[in-house]
Amino acid sequence: MDAREQDIKQRFDRLAGELNERTRRLVAASEAMTIGWGGISLVSRATGLSRKAIRQGIKELKEQAEETPKSKRRIRCAGGGRKKTVSKDQHLCEDLERLVEPVTRGDPESPLRWTCKSVRKLAEELVHQGHQVSHQLVSELLHDLGYSLQANRKTREGGSQPDRNAQFEHINCLSQAFLSEREPVISVDAKKKELVGDLKNAGREWHPQGEPEQVRVYDFPVPELGRATPYGVYDVAQNAGWVNVGIDHDTAAFAVESIRRWWTATGQQDYPQASKLLICADGGGSNGSRMRLWKWELQRLADETGLALTVSHLPPGTSKWNKIEHRLFAFISQNWRGKPLISSEVIIRLIAATTTSKGLTVQCQLDRNEYPSGRKISDEEMAMLRIQRDDFHGEWNYTILPHRPGV
Repeated sequence: MDAREQDIKQRFDRLAGELNERTRRLVAASEAMTIGWGGISLVSRATGLSRKAIRQGIKELKEQAEETPKSKRRIRCAGGGRKKTVSKDQHLCEDLERLVEPVTRGDPESPLRWTCKSVRKLAEELVHQGHQVSHQLVSELLHDLGYSLQANRKTREGGSQPDRNAQFEHINCLSQAFLSEREPVISVDAKKKELVGDLKNAGREWHPQGEPEQVRVYDFPVPELGRATPYGVYDVAQNAGWVNVGIDHDTAAFAVESIRRWWTATGQQDYPQASKLLICADGGGSNGSRMRLWKWELQRLADETGLALTVSHLPPGTSKWNKIEHRLFAFISQNWRGKPLISSEVIIRLIAATTTSKGLTVQCQLDRNEYPSGRKISDEEMAMLRIQRDDFHGEWNYTILPHRPGV
């Protein structure tokens, strides 16, 4: 007799005095079902019951499970057993909900106003209020009350501007008009600054198992490498991107210099007959609608190129709707995910290698120029600009004309 048979025999012998013919058959059947394949023969040898009797017991157990719902099988009579804490403590659920309901966030008298509302903290506070609870019970009660752990969800875009949709329609109409005349339309913005060095970059890439790329533990700037600021120009008609990677401040001068480099490198070749340029930009940052330096530098660019520069800013709080975000920057982030940006050269190569199935191409260049922050443009200098403001939200829509005769 092997060890398993010996164990079954010992268990069966302990119950032998309490079993009748039916229960003996059912106990043996339960043992056989637990073992699985070969269980009937093994239990038959250990208990002395026939295989036929054990099979009959298995059949009865299966029929009983199908006929009697689990919720109706009782060990005790209805109302028997120890009472639940909730039934003995009628105010427990009320006090628990008072601690977790959202209205307490602004109540300075709430005991958990400035603490983490973990189940252990909640249980501790409930005990202080005179309840007898554990953190396990608190967790069960919260689920019974319809609560669950949830992260914040980004849904609010801030204050809504009444003419927000109208501005988007205005930008769309302008874009269609420029494109129909074969004039260039670009979307511009600065991507977030990136730390340069052997630092962790979000995402994963394929490596031999157990051999991830080693990076620094702390994401502190490396003084000799600093930061990189990619400023992008997305050509809507060509589905092409140009990225100017700066290593100094993200100023309006840097933003316009990026547009200038795009025009010099590819724009004037792609649009040799162009007389005007539409620039779609966010309402804030280095290319913000209220930045005087932005307009001053655009005037210089207009004078150099002879182009009439029409600018349309996206309404406040809608920067993620800028085409460059989901037509260019999103794919750059995907292309370098999981790769440490160890040098400016690596950043340039990764950006330039970005492509999509829709035919996106990207060119990239390193900008080593310095762009001092804090430069002010006086009222006298602003008066020198040849700026024409649109009748519809002139603060968002305007054209800067070059200082050239006959233009």
